[in-house]
Amino acid sequence: MRWTVNKKPDSKKLKVLQDALQVDEIIASLLVQRGIETYDEAKAFFRPSLKNLHDPFLMKGMAKAVARIEKAIANKENILVYGDYDVDGTTSVALLSSYLRTKYSLVQTYIPNRYDEGYGISMKGVKYAYEFNFTLIIALDCGIKAIDKVAYAKEKGIDFIICDHHRPGIEVPDAVAVLDPKQDDCNYPYKELCGCGVGFKLIQALASKEGKTIEDLVEYLDLVATAIAADIVPITGENRVLAYYGLKIINSSPRPGIKAIIDLVEKEELTITDVVFMIAPRINAAGRMEHGNYAVTLLTDMEYDEALKHAAEINQYNIDRREEDKKTTEAALLQIEEQNEQKQFTTVVYDENWHKGVIGIVASRLTETYYRPTLVFTKSGQKLAASARSVRDFDVYNALEACAEHIEQFGGHKYAAGLTLDEENYQAFKKAFEEVVSQTIDKKLLIPEIKADAEIDLKDITPKFYRILKQFAPYGPGNMTPVFVTNNLIDTGYGKCVGADKTHLRINVTQPDAGNMVAIGFSMADKFDLISEGKPFSAAYSIDENEWRGEVSLQLKLRDIKEAKTDIQ
Repeated sequence: MRWTVNKKPDSKKLKVLQDALQVDEIIASLLVQRGIETYDEAKAFFRPSLKNLHDPFLMKGMAKAVARIEKAIANKENILVYGDYDVDGTTSVALLSSYLRTKYSLVQTYIPNRYDEGYGISMKGVKYAYEFNFTLIIALDCGIKAIDKVAYAKEKGIDFIICDHHRPGIEVPDAVAVLDPKQDDCNYPYKELCGCGVGFKLIQALASKEGKTIEDLVEYLDLVATAIAADIVPITGENRVLAYYGLKIINSSPRPGIKAIIDLVEKEELTITDVVFMIAPRINAAGRMEHGNYAVTLLTDMEYDEALKHAAEINQYNIDRREEDKKTTEAALLQIEEQNEQKQFTTVVYDENWHKGVIGIVASRLTETYYRPTLVFTKSGQKLAASARSVRDFDVYNALEACAEHIEQFGGHKYAAGLTLDEENYQAFKKAFEEVVSQTIDKKLLIPEIKADAEIDLKDITPKFYRILKQFAPYGPGNMTPVFVTNNLIDTGYGKCVGADKTHLRINVTQPDAGNMVAIGFSMADKFDLISEGKPFSAAYSIDENEWRGEVSLQLKLRDIKEAKTDIQ
């Protein structure tokens, strides 16, 4: 594990911000590192405001999209709201369909079957729309590359509106409107919306034509915050505002479906991290193990009792998913060892019997284990399908693009993507992917990294410091939980391995001229020798609160421990 500590920002910038905010240098440094250099920028960061959301009509195609939906409603056309089967897709479909149904009844939803139709817009879905006389399909979280499907729909007299956030190809579909801020000629100020975020901008635009304000749409933000958390998009700018207010709704007055999940997991107040690990996996499990329709049904339930029943079903899917995930991960790790591929620059594994619903999760686990750009393949109909995951700072999407001659189709982001290919192309693709990555990746990226924001001393960690630190939330890409490094720590002699199987490390740390603090390191019992017998050590950690018997105290949540004076970049 390598540690890197961010360089201290320019002293003049720090001084200006310190004076403006009346905060200490460490807080000012954390803000400047996040691109916040003025009082007004800090105010917008610490006090997110719905007034700071952008005009939805700045997005290319928005006026056309709104006009086409208004025309469909005026002419009593059947509207099909179509979305992907993951969290971003199902929340998007729930959001737009529930909004449209507040004023119009001829609205249905469609989620493709992961196993029968695959990712995105399917020919089966378009044929369904034609068979049941839908003349407008609004696609969410997918569609930016569905050129042939949109063309086919047009031949059948079906219009498309595409709301996507994935990177477009050279050509975009011939739809009535394409809403995607990542289009080169789209001047929308914020480029990092998730699919549900783009869907929210569409209902914001529709609502504004009826004289409604953003305050009238706050009830939908529990869905948007859930999608932002699950899709791991940057929690900066507009996403920060949407996530901040969405969390407020989740914790105060969530829709029945989300409340039912919260009640099942028995958590009182959720953070973005809780949404990622408690809410999102259960919504995702529907599409992974059965069908994404179950998630949409849950998220659009109007009655709590019905929602609780559907949440219990989805919770069982999640239990099944965990079992399948564990079994597949073990098989994949064994395959890597047997093929002796640990020394390669990539991890690529395949088994035709692996469950397609868990290969993305397994790819993430393999990336954590070997820290390589990773692909996990399984059989999907007559094709092979894969989920790709990457290591920090390496663009796996670009690597796949360089191997496009071997791939039938692919799409995704810098760190996560999906693809399909013909089975006969598997070995050629695997070889090409290894070559591309080995030639383009910075070799230090193959070593797991802890990025720390600053070196501090224990005496810097005061209640006031932590009160300000808490206001940095919600955390996520672009605004990660602050991580600190402290040197010359000593265990007071109470350090021990804890937990039922003694796999965790609990230390009572001190520093010269400082008091004591408890530090907890999960799955770090193997580091005990580094802190025993009064040996000085360095720690990388974040700061959180520990509640015990009604008493709340600050503690260090350890990320790693090293011998004192170990080189830190």
